Amino acid sequence: MVKIKEVIVVEGKHDSEKLKQYFECDTIETSGTHLSKQVLELIRIMQEKRGVIIFTDPDHCGEKIRANINAYVKGCKQAFIDKAKAKTRKKVGIEHANKEDLQEALNHLTTFKEIVHESITKEDFYQLGLMGQASSQEKRAFLGSLLHLGKPNAKTLWKRLNMLEMNKQEVESLLQEQFNVSENKR
Repeated sequence: MVKIKEVIVVEGKHDSEKLKQYFECDTIETSGTHLSKQVLELIRIMQEKRGVIIFTDPDHCGEKIRANINAYVKGCKQAFIDKAKAKTRKKVGIEHANKEDLQEALNHLTTFKEIVHESITKEDFYQLGLMGQASSQEKRAFLGSLLHLGKPNAKTLWKRLNMLEMNKQEVESLLQEQFNVSENKR
């Protein structure tokens, strides 16, 4: 069984149970979108002591929880799983993913940095076709999957690319093969 040093923040007990089936790990459960000051403080202390991995569900509520934790506790590692890999016919959640998909998500952790400066501007983002075009959603989904950032909307992807300090040329080169994007083709 793989041992995970960091504490993993999940939404509920079923998520914890699922992860503990396959990994030797400790978890903190948020118990929903309303994060108490006590839970946020616990996450902050664990980040200082052992490190924290935020692994919330791939849905709106999961993104809201992730954003609230990141605003309060800096430097947490981020694990993302595709919605298609964590759902049943009626529900979405970490507890519905299989071992391989959970392992894949935990193998591709991301750590966001606070945005000190924009490494990619909104104008760059638009020129790359990541917003305002018919194919924008498909391009964002591609980058989200490729970079293991979930399936973010335009604003969230822009923020995450800046947190990763990616510039226009780096993003353009990722999109080049898949979408034939270049500076001259806007």
